[in-house]
Amino acid sequence: MAKNDLQGTLELLILKTLAQNSSLHGYGIVLHIERVSGELLRVEEGSLYPALHRMEQNQWVRSSWALTETNRRAKFYSLTAAGRKQLAIAEKSWEKTVKGIQAVMQFA
Repeated sequence: MAKNDLQGTLELLILKTLAQNSSLHGYGIVLHIERVSGELLRVEEGSLYPALHRMEQNQWVRSSWALTETNRRAKFYSLTAAGRKQLAIAEKSWEKTVKGIQAVMQFA
């Protein structure tokens, strides 16, 4: 897979997470992905925050500052209408990728 494919996969995970949760801070996004994946997927801060920044520049997510459940100030992210459209595109692309991988695996 090319780097852009992997980058797109992280963006898909983030978009899907935000579609399932109205608003989360970065650490909440990480926890959700880890929990839902049964601890199989781990997202590092060095990948998460640049992805969120790109997604905010693309207007797929918006952010606002608020207090966490432990009274710490954090940036919370939520999905925009453009983000919902991008999620649909990314899900279709992911489905095609999975079909391609399955075809190769079955051939062997």
